[in-house]
Amino acid sequence: MEKIGIIDFGSGNLHSVLKAFELVASKSNKGFKVEIVQNSDDLLDCDRIVLPGVGSFADCKAGLEKIDCLIQSLNDLVVNKGRPFLGICVGMQLLADQGLENNLTKGFGWIEGSVELINLKSKILKIPHMGWNTLHIENNHKIIKNIDLGENGLHAYFVHSYNFYLKKEENLITTSNHEINLTSMIARDNIIGMQFHPEKSQKLGLKLINNFIEWSP
Repeated sequence: MEKIGIIDFGSGNLHSVLKAFELVASKSNKGFKVEIVQNSDDLLDCDRIVLPGVGSFADCKAGLEKIDCLIQSLNDLVVNKGRPFLGICVGMQLLADQGLENNLTKGFGWIEGSVELINLKSKILKIPHMGWNTLHIENNHKIIKNIDLGENGLHAYFVHSYNFYLKKEENLITTSNHEINLTSMIARDNIIGMQFHPEKSQKLGLKLINNFIEWSP
């Protein structure tokens, strides 16, 4: 039975994330056990890893750093050993080289880029980018297999003021338009990031979670 570990570092919509993963896992033909993980020892047993994040880039990074050896274990399991990883909201942003929210904070450096404030030219739309929006495919990936996306497709739920500016276009899976095209889903090897909240995105979110737990990178 595969273990899916959802990391608890004091930030994140853990209850909703846990319930969404448990629901999807219960309907899978494979055996999955979904657990909240609060230390690096428990993380070692996880076959798949989920990192939610709510709040600022710097605060989330600091929360992870307070847990002994957690970031080191994440690097080993995800980068060196190839465990499938999903970062949600700030959990996705932390994959970057750096975040510029309030001050410069180093990220994991797993996917090249920088997280910076969304800069809109007009005053018609507001920041944060909040509410429902569609996903537009930039590069195909198994994470979006058999999901209806695009202008008339399923909607995802967003709440963010900062955008992940990627260095490599090949890492971009989907964008979402909010006057400008914003990064909404990214990937590299065994790593997936979603700027929106799949646990709040109803049908779309459950389909994406299903694709993640069934995914073999």
